[in-house]
Amino acid sequence: MIITRSPLRISLGGGGTDLPSYYREHTGFLIAAAIDKYAYITLHQTFVQELIVKYSKMEKVARIEDVQHPIIREALKLLAITNPHLEITSMADIPGGTGLGSSGSFTTALLKALHALKKNIVAPEELAEQACIVEIEKVGEPIGKQDQYIAAYGGITCFNFRKDGKVEAWPLKISNETLYNMEDNLLLFFTGYSRSASSILKEQDEKSRQNDRSMTENLHFIKDLGCRSKEALEAGDLHKFAALMNEHWEYKKKRSNSMSNPHIDELYKLARNNGALGGKLIGAGGGGFLMFYTEDKTKLRHAMIKSGLQEVRFRFDFEGTKIVIQS
Repeated sequence: MIITRSPLRISLGGGGTDLPSYYREHTGFLIAAAIDKYAYITLHQTFVQELIVKYSKMEKVARIEDVQHPIIREALKLLAITNPHLEITSMADIPGGTGLGSSGSFTTALLKALHALKKNIVAPEELAEQACIVEIEKVGEPIGKQDQYIAAYGGITCFNFRKDGKVEAWPLKISNETLYNMEDNLLLFFTGYSRSASSILKEQDEKSRQNDRSMTENLHFIKDLGCRSKEALEAGDLHKFAALMNEHWEYKKKRSNSMSNPHIDELYKLARNNGALGGKLIGAGGGGFLMFYTEDKTKLRHAMIKSGLQEVRFRFDFEGTKIVIQS
């Protein structure tokens, strides 16, 4: 029995510059934070020669090639798993399509479990890159690399995406006081909308590939906001960080008409009128979680819960993808 877990994430600045169509021309930069909400994989060797896969559906097949779930199939093939005496089950604290990077967390947790099965020791960088190979190259999702990398590394981490495809990662240098204030004052609320990130990111990816000037200039600005967010956080200036989040959201909405909708705009306005110093929609857009920075948590909570939103409280995760049980 092997159980692995991989953290979900929130983006703190620069999100969107991690797509290959952008960083291969201009380099990318962002800050992401892993949180204590997880995707789990349970892997169990079975007596009967078959492969049982349980997620929102259940599959029972004789060959790896017959697995319908594309990420599971390609991960098994990538690690050259040939013995189909396996049962693989996935669970998550938060459902997919909510902007917290669940697909990247799922893939890193799955690969970590398969490496454990093969008695491999795998470093976070290798694990993240293999997850990117599975999702971006093998499955063909038009997504970036931040979800896989922050899930593998954990912590509050800066990532530089180089033109050659390499990723440089290092921990954000912030004080304990700033870290604790961030945990206390960043609030997450579920909008009630789930969506496919791929459809929204596909539009950004296509425009970047076509050298669309407005998209490129928007992402240049977002990258600069990421760098300024890093400076504000390392200086302990959380008011400036909150203002940059608000600026980030305004520019993010310009990337796609699907980024927001009238209801989300009203919720954002409500939060700003009830103590939120800044905020944004987490993930590709269109739904999922709204995140706000506030120093009046009680007022903001009451207003957002009264409007029908559900809060998800969190702390940061500094372990990344890990093996929970191996027996």
